Amino acid sequence: MQISDEIKARGVEDVVFISMDGVSGLEDGAKSIFPECVVQRCIVHLVRNSVRYVPNKDMKAFCASIKKVYGASSLEACRQEFQRFKEAWQSKYPGGVAVWERNFAHIEQLFDYGSAVRKAMYTTNAVESVNSSFRKVTKKGAFPNENALKKVLYLRIQELYKKWEGGYYRNWALVRNQLSCDPRISERLAKYEYY
Repeated sequence: MQISDEIKARGVEDVVFISMDGVSGLEDGAKSIFPECVVQRCIVHLVRNSVRYVPNKDMKAFCASIKKVYGASSLEACRQEFQRFKEAWQSKYPGGVAVWERNFAHIEQLFDYGSAVRKAMYTTNAVESVNSSFRKVTKKGAFPNENALKKVLYLRIQELYKKWEGGYYRNWALVRNQLSCDPRISERLAKYEYY
């Protein structure tokens, strides 16, 4: 709750979606400050958490099977694929399947939105990419002082700006159109649009 409260204190009035890993308390804290936000579990984190229970020899098949679930074209297809997934893997890797069973409500809610929105909201990869990029440049050695570290990070940010020039998310126009057509969200988005 403290994190969400600090974000609100900085001037954020509304949060539509949060994509997160399973950090304890984050979902409840976010919803207490931003009650209308949709909290989505990061699919990449769910995959990582579930494959801990799967040996390398079956990992590729396990991942392909679960991808059919969250990548399904409709909620009904998702549910059918989830049933197949459980039938195929429950007896071999119950721990891996349990990760998905505990979080299946988050998978189902993805299908409340269009395919472009689903793809945008099911992972925290963009944030993780930035953090990974920072780790790469900071673990190369010791820094004589704080300013040296700030300069390295500043230079890395400049490289990232060049990398993302022209748009930060592929197909953002399609995502935005799908959100604008969604009656649950369109008014909230229109309030903050600028031209």
